[in-house]
Amino acid sequence: MADDIDRMDNEGAAASATDPTPALADEIVELRKERDGLQDRLLRQAAEFDNYRKRVDRERKDAAQYAAVEFLQDLLPIVDDFERALRTDAPGAEPYRLGLEIIHRALGDMLRKRGVTPIDSVGTQFDPQVHQAVSYEDDPQRRDGEVTEEFRRGYRLGDRLLRPAMVKVAKA
Repeated sequence: MADDIDRMDNEGAAASATDPTPALADEIVELRKERDGLQDRLLRQAAEFDNYRKRVDRERKDAAQYAAVEFLQDLLPIVDDFERALRTDAPGAEPYRLGLEIIHRALGDMLRKRGVTPIDSVGTQFDPQVHQAVSYEDDPQRRDGEVTEEFRRGYRLGDRLLRPAMVKVAKA
C-alpha cells in the first residue's frame, strides 16, 4: 500500500509537472497583453496619420490662399486706377468711360467671386484694424473718430485683411 501511495504521489507530481494548463494560461495572458499593446499602437498611429493628413491639407490651403493674397494685392492698385479713371469727367470721353465701367464691373465681380469684399469706411468709427489714418480734420459737426473721407478703399479676403483703407478722420 505504501508502494501504491508512493506511486500515486509520483503520478500526481508527474501529471502536475506536465500539466500544460498553468503555462497556457500564462501564455494567453501574455498574448492578450501583446495584442492590446499592438492594438493601442495601431490606434495611435492611425490618429497620428489622420492628424498629419489634416495638417498637410491645412498647409496646402494656406499656401494656395497665400498665393491668392499676393495676386489680389497686386491687382488692387489696378482696381484703384479704374476707380480714379471713372471719377474723371473729360469732355468726349463717354465711350471710353463706358468701356472702363464694363472692365471695372468685371473686376469687381471677379473679386467678389474670390471672396474679396470692400471695407465700408465713410461714416464709420475709425478702427485701426481696418483703417489707416493719413489725415485728421477738425469738424465739430461729426463725432470724434468718425471716418470722413476715404482716399483708398480697403479690402478683405474672407476674415483676412488684404489692405487697410486710407482715410481722413474727424476730431471733434
